[in-house]
Amino acid sequence: MNLNRLSYFAAVVDTGSFTRAAERLGITKAVVSQQVAQLEQDLQTSLLVRTTRRVQPTEAGRMLHARCVLILREAEEAVDELALAVVEPTGLLRITAPNDYGIAAIVPVVTAFTARYPACRVELTLGDATQDLADGRIDLAIRVGWLPDSSLLARRIGTFRQVLVAGQDLSDRVAAMRRPDDLAALPFIANLALRDPLAWTFARGDSERQTVRLRASIAIDTTPGVLAAVLGGGGISVLPDYLVAGDLAAGRLHHVLPLWELPSGGIHTVFPAARFRPRKVAAFVEMLLAAIRTEALDNRA
Repeated sequence: MNLNRLSYFAAVVDTGSFTRAAERLGITKAVVSQQVAQLEQDLQTSLLVRTTRRVQPTEAGRMLHARCVLILREAEEAVDELALAVVEPTGLLRITAPNDYGIAAIVPVVTAFTARYPACRVELTLGDATQDLADGRIDLAIRVGWLPDSSLLARRIGTFRQVLVAGQDLSDRVAAMRRPDDLAALPFIANLALRDPLAWTFARGDSERQTVRLRASIAIDTTPGVLAAVLGGGGISVLPDYLVAGDLAAGRLHHVLPLWELPSGGIHTVFPAARFRPRKVAAFVEMLLAAIRTEALDNRA
């Protein structure tokens, strides 16, 4: 069997199109179609259902594709392992990160990384849904918050504070707030990306704790969307400090109950369980850590 046909077939399933698969592989659509047809002939089974709108795998195709992902990943890792001795990282780096932290912190590092290492390409997937790393398609995940127990390899690289904020339209009302149980009088914007967006535990000093459960007047499923709603006067909400620092400094947002603190969270790099870590991954994490340290020093200054 010509093993190149597996990569052609996997590209068609991944993209859902012979045309897009050809663009990804840098070859003609005719070659992709011919090679996949020959693979079906070799295996004596139909792997794809072709329609006018999309190409989808058959049951046999889905089974083969799952194996192809592992086979091609192993081949890529074998090449990467040999490249570890090379000073410059090369190849495609696939990263996933949350929307808010991705835009605020990861995108600037990605642009600096590709400028420093032009032999590397980066695919950055932003979203608040947790991506599965077990299939080997993601090289590095950035996760913000509290990690569940798992078999994945994680490293804490930073922390963030949660801040209760309000827009300028509510500044007079929030100024009169003294305790967390006063918050029920204000409209609240819930972040549906959180596990429990309505229950919050505040602390003042070492001994005073108060948990409140708020009622949402607006619910949004992305953190940047929540920020936009707060700035627009829709209500108060809890947001991470790295996202609201600029707006607080400029006076566009107000810190509500500044004497009361919410739990801090962690910023983590999470890696799939692999036998070795490619040079491109290590180089990116090094640059990310350097950026975090620089920002911390700037904040202290």
